[in-house]
Amino acid sequence: MRLAPESENWLCVFERERRDRLAGSDRAQVSDSEAGLLEACRRGEVSAFERLYQTHGSRMKSLAMNLLGNRSDAEDAVQETFLKIYRAASTFRGGAKLSTWTYRVLVNTCYDLLRRRARRTEAPEAGAPREDPGAARVPEADHPLRLDLEASLASLDPKRRSAFLLFEVEGFSHREVGDILGVPEGKSRTLLFEAKRELQRLLFRRAAAATEARA
Repeated sequence: MRLAPESENWLCVFERERRDRLAGSDRAQVSDSEAGLLEACRRGEVSAFERLYQTHGSRMKSLAMNLLGNRSDAEDAVQETFLKIYRAASTFRGGAKLSTWTYRVLVNTCYDLLRRRARRTEAPEAGAPREDPGAARVPEADHPLRLDLEASLASLDPKRRSAFLLFEVEGFSHREVGDILGVPEGKSRTLLFEAKRELQRLLFRRAAAATEARA
């Protein structure tokens, strides 16, 4: 099965580094089990990372898109995540599931991109246009409520936004959300509650403003 074009850059890096590290060795068969996949990743087997991408790539891009609000940045974050995982897999000791660790690396990578974006916004180059993070993802004919929800989500604290997206959109359990965000399960529930409360407040404010504008 051929991977999506955006995956090819990091696969080329994997293949090059694998040849450097394992010159002359045969590619091992990748097990479908989590433990087997982890062991194959630790050995640097490209087929293991192909399987990991096939299993989680679409979901990771969806999460990154919702966190970053920009398709290009989301694709960069997923590629950077897989490179980080590839280079650190041999030292991963299995304190969490491989899939959980993968999403934890992705979320932290997105946080790094958001911080870099914030620094660029605070100190733009002379004459450079200001970046609109949501511009690339807003369809012109999209439903107003969806646009309001996306705009409100974008204004949330990153951890609250992550907890909301991981639980409500991506379907992770609170335990998995806690593992991904590096917080206790109870904190995951608190972050979700706070995110919903803040979203309700923001959506109410937008609705009130829209009603006032029509009056």
